[in-house]
Amino acid sequence: MSQNQAEICELYYWQSLQGRGEFVRLILEDTATPYIDVCRQPEAEGGGISHIMAFRNGEKAGHPIFAPPILKVGDVIINQTPNICRFLGERLGLVPNEEAARLYANQIMLTINDLLVAVHDTHHPVATNLYYEEQKEAALERAYHFHQERLPKLISYFEKVLAYNEGYTLVGKETSYVDLMMFQMLVGLNYAFPKSFQKVSPDIPRLLQLRDAVAQRPRIKAYLQSPRRIPFNENGIFRHYPELDLKD
Repeated sequence: MSQNQAEICELYYWQSLQGRGEFVRLILEDTATPYIDVCRQPEAEGGGISHIMAFRNGEKAGHPIFAPPILKVGDVIINQTPNICRFLGERLGLVPNEEAARLYANQIMLTINDLLVAVHDTHHPVATNLYYEEQKEAALERAYHFHQERLPKLISYFEKVLAYNEGYTLVGKETSYVDLMMFQMLVGLNYAFPKSFQKVSPDIPRLLQLRDAVAQRPRIKAYLQSPRRIPFNENGIFRHYPELDLKD
């Protein structure tokens, strides 16, 4: 990682979830950057979620941290998914060097995050500290509007970005960190809402090409087939509740 290439990244995220931490993992895996998924390590080896709680409780050195994912590189501690992804993308060569291109990549990343929040809110529209079953009625209504309005509007925007760039990368001519983020978004949407994703798929041929191209990148392909890739499950952001998918 430029001058800090020898330093091992420490990722702090919930040990059984892809969640927001997966966006960070994809960058680290694609660039063969050494990292430790700290909370997935045994407690006896210095792992476990106690490290996240220590950050949240202010028991670790550095500025206050609200929630994971957290990335530690040497003495640098970074929080918030878009912030971490921009940091890694710029230092690992996964974005063009020009300032305008980097700002544009960050703009796209923040818009991807908007879609991620919308996905989360389909199953937790009222409060994050309530179980899905405690807000199911509100979730059904939120999911309906997601499929009718939010998903088509945002997914068509990303397709326009690819058309504007005249290719199958969102920024520049080489794969960037935002392409990796979009890959995760697309496979997550397909898992959580297969019917809705199937409906929009004919309108996003470039995005599907991007997804397939990223999946075939050698290190990503190896990662997806490895035990390091946590399966999608109903505790993460992308949850498959059939009742929240598009109705027949």
